[in-house]
Amino acid sequence: MKNYVSASVLSADMLELGKEIKKLEDNGIDMLHFDVMDGIFVPNITFGIPVLQQVRKVTDITLDVHLMIADPLKYVKRFADSGADLISFHIESDSDTLETIKAIKECGVKPALAIKPATPAESVFEYLPYLDMVLVMTVEPGFGGQSFITETVDKIRAVRQKITELGLDVNVEVDGGINGVTSGTVREAGANVLVSGSYLFAAGNMAKAAQSLKEDMPC
Repeated sequence: MKNYVSASVLSADMLELGKEIKKLEDNGIDMLHFDVMDGIFVPNITFGIPVLQQVRKVTDITLDVHLMIADPLKYVKRFADSGADLISFHIESDSDTLETIKAIKECGVKPALAIKPATPAESVFEYLPYLDMVLVMTVEPGFGGQSFITETVDKIRAVRQKITELGLDVNVEVDGGINGVTSGTVREAGANVLVSGSYLFAAGNMAKAAQSLKEDMPC
């Protein structure tokens, strides 16, 4: 399965966002990971629909929208209409899981289901046939720059094994503490979409950093 890199906009220079996005495009980044936080589901507030609309105007890059909000079903259509290519929402949210997946699909957008570090992998199994991706959080959602939680590796492996067992074509995304070291660990466990923020944006050579997330690089 092909590996992809999704750059977390949380680590971008928001005053130079247009230039930052152009830099992503020029350095082989596959997706822009757009974290939406409402201050309710997670203890932080980020950005929302107006920013997404502006981002969509300046790029064709895949917009990987991660809704860390209490009631994602209520906002699915608005995010879809604003340019999202893929929408992930949390199984721990207040919205009905199947109804939210259905709403995302009806908008012509790819649905993904996200789980926090403490949520069992088995909680997503029944929904796998309806999904394009599962997002396994490798840190607690809400803030960037956290350290990778090693206990999540077994969960990544369990999700990938179930996908394989069912014969499905579903991506496994990871988000949190992903860098040139942890990337190999999560890929070995079955992840193929790697979200990274500070590791990419702080890199002297972003293209090389992105490639190191996709495959092991010689020292």
